[in-house]
Amino acid sequence: MSISAGSGTSGVGGLVSMWAGKSTTLAGGLVSIAGGVSTLSTGGGVSVASGEGTGTSSGVVTIRSANSGASGVSGMLVFSSGTAVKGNSGNILIGTGAATTGRGGLVAISAGSGT
Repeated sequence: MSISAGSGTSGVGGLVSMWAGKSTTLAGGLVSIAGGVSTLSTGGGVSVASGEGTGTSSGVVTIRSANSGASGVSGMLVFSSGTAVKGNSGNILIGTGAATTGRGGLVAISAGSGT
């Protein structure tokens, strides 16, 4: 299955947007993206990447949970590699790209304030 948006030759390229339904009484809908399963070989991958800006900057990839309502907590972000039956489990790598005429990017991890 392939989903794509059109190109823009003299303007902005197309937009692909996915969202789940809204609920007024229970939890909102779920959007799930997963690679395919293989019984004899490596399972399918999932890749999320921003677009390349050949003349200027590349796009931004944002992964975030929404703010909470009047009562409750904001959502949790979980980055986890799977369990390995034989061999090593997967790695989690966080890094920035190299810069040819400037400084390399910053990696910052911080906790929010609280009372």
